[in-house]
This record gives sequence, structure tokens and C-alpha cells, in this order.
Amino acid sequence: MKNVFDITGNKKTHLKCKMFLDDDNTGIAFARFETVKYPRIQKFRALQDSFFWRPTEVDINRDKKDFSDLEPHEQHIFTSNLSRQILLDTIQGRCPTIAFSAIASLPEIEHFINAWQYFESIHSESYTHIIRNVYSDPSIVFDQISSIKEILDCADDISCYYNDLIHYNELVSLNGYTDGRTKYEHKKRLWLALNAVNILEGIRFYVSFACSWAFAEQKKMEGNAKIIKFICRDENLHLGFTQYVLTQLPKDDEDFVKIREETYNDVVDMFVEAAEQEKAWATYLFKDGSMIGLTAGLLSQYVEWITCKRMLSLSYKCPYVTQQANPLPWTEGWIAGKERQVAPQEVEVSSYTVGEIDKEVSNDIFKGMSF
Repeated sequence: MKNVFDITGNKKTHLKCKMFLDDDNTGIAFARFETVKYPRIQKFRALQDSFFWRPTEVDINRDKKDFSDLEPHEQHIFTSNLSRQILLDTIQGRCPTIAFSAIASLPEIEHFINAWQYFESIHSESYTHIIRNVYSDPSIVFDQISSIKEILDCADDISCYYNDLIHYNELVSLNGYTDGRTKYEHKKRLWLALNAVNILEGIRFYVSFACSWAFAEQKKMEGNAKIIKFICRDENLHLGFTQYVLTQLPKDDEDFVKIREETYNDVVDMFVEAAEQEKAWATYLFKDGSMIGLTAGLLSQYVEWITCKRMLSLSYKCPYVTQQANPLPWTEGWIAGKERQVAPQEVEVSSYTVGEIDKEVSNDIFKGMSF
């Protein structure tokens, strides 16, 4: 394991290091980015930086009146979804650094993970911002989260893989690969944890996302929907990172070729369990009534469709038989970032990018222009 105080211990060039748990076990020598082994990961980090946002940028004042006008079962849907997202992003706001950075062997990976965890903390702050706006006593919402079984069940499934990896990290850091511990088993725990996070980022949020956007499609709770849109944009980037790492690891380290084969059925089961929990969540949300244009049945179709999409992207066979088209096609506009036609003063523009400058300027760019 790495010694953070011995940055000169690794004489091996970073371009020859593996993504995680490099054979030399000396960790990352220097945070250097003039050359990187995986430029795409460095681009992920640059894109995440360009996405920087704050929940207070979005005007949610009208949401307070909208919430008071909702039917009781609609308030249940709205509040329950936020409660579940609070728990999921609490896990993500704590774990990536201690689980993955602790065993990363490349500076660009460590660099991205640090940004990833920070943005998850922005998401957590956003939920408080939303709830404080619609509840005079937001503690009522936070205090009841730990009593909702449907929320705790999914948290247990996610945190068990994180806990397993983090515990193994700690044991190896203290005692090395002794007492039956091996680097191969360490890598297997890393593989399963990465898959669990990939499933979290790619599936477990999307019932909640769809409900938030469904309210906005009815011109209700639009401030909340805009914040969720920002969060979804970040989560898609994190999904892209985990998908990329999972596809590159077997190329980067031959041990992961065997690990992928050994855990194939386990990972398929993880996807299915997540999908079934999302479908059960949709049933819980609509137990007292549905929303216009959205039912538990439609959400279940959507979950199966998006689960197959995620599984196929990693070359896993999907057990669900789904239609080719998105069962909720209107969600695509929210995910892709397309703006509906609105007056600038009504809704904040979310399509801008910070820090993006084209430095490639040709000599004749101003040809034919007069000043």
C-alpha cells in the first residue's frame, strides 16, 4: 500500500503503472499531468471541473407554492424520492476516496476521484436546499429516512461492496498480504465495488429522476427539476468514468480478465437486484396514487430498459426482454441537456460550459473581416 509521506519511493514511470494496485506497491509518486497514461480520464476531470455549479444558482421560490398545491400522494412521491437520493449521495459523498483513491496507481485517476467525491457533496447540499424551501422544519424529512425500509435495503446492497473493499484496504495497509490475504482477492473486491458503483450511478437514481422531471413536465416543481438535471449531468459523467475503467481494467491488468469471468454471474445478479429494487421503489412511491403520465408500470418498463442499456455497454447479457425505444422518451431531453423554449428570466440556463476555450486559432481566421 502507498505511503503518502514517501512521494519519492516510486522510481517507476507513471506511464507503465497499472490503474490500481500496481505491482510495485509504492503508489503514486507525484501528481503530474504533463503526460498521462489515460488521457480520457484526464478529460473526464476537465469536464467535471467545467460543470461546476451551486444549488443556490437555481431559483426554487415558486416550488414552495407548487408543493403546497400538490395532492398528498404527490407530496409523498416528491419527498420520498429526495429522501432516497439523500441516502445514496451520502454514501457517494464519503466512499470513493477512501475506497478507490487509496489503491489508485495513476495520478489522473486519483485526480478524477477527488473531484467526483466533491461533486457528490454538492448533490447532498442540494437536497437540503430543496427540502428547506418546501418544509418549514426540514428535520422532519431527514429524521425519518432511517425508518424507511425500501431506502435502507438499497443502501445495504451498495455499502456492502464498499465496506468489503475498504476493510481489505485497511488490513493490507496495516499487515500486508498475510493471513490468507492476496492481491488477487484485493483486485476482486475492487472489481465488485466498481460494478456496484456503476450500477448505482447508472440505474438506482433514475426512478427518482424521472419523477422529478414528470412534475416539471406538468409545470410543477420546476426549480427542483433543474437541480436534478444538474445532478444527472454529473452522475452521467461518473457513470462514464466507471464504465471506462471497467472496460480498461482487463486490458490494463490480465488478472481482471479472470476476475471478470469468475464474477460474471455475480455482477449480473447485482444488476438484476438493483433493477428489482427500483421497481419495488416505484410501487412504494405510487402506493397511494400515481402522477399524470407516469405509473409504477411505466417506471418498471423504464427501469428494465435502462438496466439492459447499462448491461450491454459492459458486454453483460440482460435477462429482461425490452423494447428498443425508451418507454419514457421525454426523459431524454432532461438527460441530454436540451432546453425547452423558455424566457431567460424564468429558468436558469444550464447549457453553458465554464472554462472552455478553443486555443487552436488559424492565421486567417479574421480574413475578410473589417474592424
